[in-house]
Parts: sequence; C-alpha cells; structure tokens
Amino acid sequence: MRTLNPARSVLAGLALAVLTTSAFAAQPTPFTATYQVSREGEAMGEATITLKSLGNGEFEYSNQIHGTSGLAAMLGANSSDVTRFRWNNNAPETETYSSKVSALKTKQRTMQVDWNTKQVSVDEGKGVTNYAAAPGMVDRNTMSYALGLALRAGNQNVTLPVGVKQRVEQQQFKVQGTEAVDVPAGKFQAERVSRTDSDKHFDAWYVPKQYPLPVKIAQSDGGNLTLQLVHYSTP
Repeated sequence: MRTLNPARSVLAGLALAVLTTSAFAAQPTPFTATYQVSREGEAMGEATITLKSLGNGEFEYSNQIHGTSGLAAMLGANSSDVTRFRWNNNAPETETYSSKVSALKTKQRTMQVDWNTKQVSVDEGKGVTNYAAAPGMVDRNTMSYALGLALRAGNQNVTLPVGVKQRVEQQQFKVQGTEAVDVPAGKFQAERVSRTDSDKHFDAWYVPKQYPLPVKIAQSDGGNLTLQLVHYSTP
C-alpha cells in the first residue's frame, strides 16, 4: 500500500493554491472609471467606462459619453460604445462591438466576430462588410484598455490588431517618455504613449502599475477630444 507523505501533500497543496491564485489573477479586474471630456479646451461632458464579468471568461466593456454642457448639451450629444470580449492568452479578444452616436443625426455600427470561421462582419446600415479576423483582435473601443495591459506587462513598443470598418489595422504605439500629468483624479508621473503609424493624433498618458486605462487621452479622431480621469474604482 502506498504511504502518504505529509510533507509532499503540503507542498502539493501549496502548489495547487499558487496555480489557482495565478489563474484568477490572470483574469481582468472589473472597474468603473469616470472622465471629464472637453473639445478644443471647452468642457463638453463626461464619460463613464465600465468593465464587468459576464462569466465563462467573457466580459463587457462599455464607454458612455454624455454631453452635459455647451453645444453638446444643447444638441443632446451622446455616444455609446459596448464591446463583448473573451479573455484569451491574458488579453481581450473582441466578440461583438456596437457603437451609437446621437446628436442631430444618429450613426450606428455593429461588429460581429465569428472565431470559428475567423470572419468579421461590420454593418453601418448600408450593407455588411466582411473580412478576415486576426488573433488577438480588439476594436476601437477596447484599444486603449488593451494598450494599457500591454504597458503593464512592460512593453514599450506595442502593435495591436484593431478591427475597423473594412479591415484589421496593425496599429503601432510607442512610449515617448515620462511626464508629469495633473488631472482631476490627482497628479501622476505618467508614461506618454503615441500612435506612430498614422497621421491621426493620439496621445495617452498611462500609470500602468496603478490603472489599466490612461489618466489622460488627447486624440483627433472624433473631434479633438481630451479625456481626463476623475475617478477610478473597483468592486
């Protein structure tokens, strides 16, 4: 009969505990982040970004912007971006994405990714566009989150496959250095990251060890918007 070795059992139990803890630690942590939104220096509104678990390794990432002052409030300008992604190889991978922008007119976009056939379908109401998916593909909504996770892992140069209207773009980002940033959430020494493969202006300031999202974003896409972190919380 096999004799049980107490010391070996304890070591095995500790190893199992470490593995189990690591598995849970690899999962993203749900959060809520609020931002102050301005356009060309004028206050425009507020953004709320949330991440919540749907179970079975799937998550919902939502970005809601509400116009609360100036012309944005007068026009009732609001936008909603919602992504459902799966957690794959310690990174998000888009399954569905929907976008709705409302002001004088409403613009919508939906994206579906079939990972069995590795095909992407995009619909903006004028017919469906199909193209091949890429492993690790995210969308324009979850791009800044995926970038933050890559920076937290210690990367200084990051390439992200981002699904857009007609194709997957291999978007490239580089850490330009460390800068002092003063936002409503506080003062930080942040890593400034710029997109290097496009003439569309995109700069984001990250504190990777503290937040997976930037504390500040300045971008030309969407109308010269600047977002500054106001509050970040986890359950």
